[in-house]
Amino acid sequence: RSVRQVVGKAFANAVRQEIRLSEEAAKRHAQNKGQSTAHAAETARLGITLDEAKQILNVDKLDAAEVQKNYDHLFSINDKSKGGSFYIQSKVVRAKERIDQEIQLAQSKQGPDSPPG
Repeated sequence: RSVRQVVGKAFANAVRQEIRLSEEAAKRHAQNKGQSTAHAAETARLGITLDEAKQILNVDKLDAAEVQKNYDHLFSINDKSKGGSFYIQSKVVRAKERIDQEIQLAQSKQGPDSPPG
């Protein structure tokens, strides 16, 4: 039981560190790339860039049907009860959330990043 607790703590620390590093990288990426405010906010909030999300879900464009199909497949095969990885499964979820937000931003966008006027 003691070994299990040590491994559990180590895993929790590794996940926390990964989240922190991912958030920091997303912030740096947003600053360096000059993304719009909305895109940068989503990147910082979810800790993943749009490019990373597209790579994780293996999509080239923001096609909702293709994103959903790949998400369903990757989520299913990484199910822990099927011998998959919870960590990878969580990355798949974050990637889908990021792409969904991008699709929503694109649909609600009415022009350039600045309001008309």
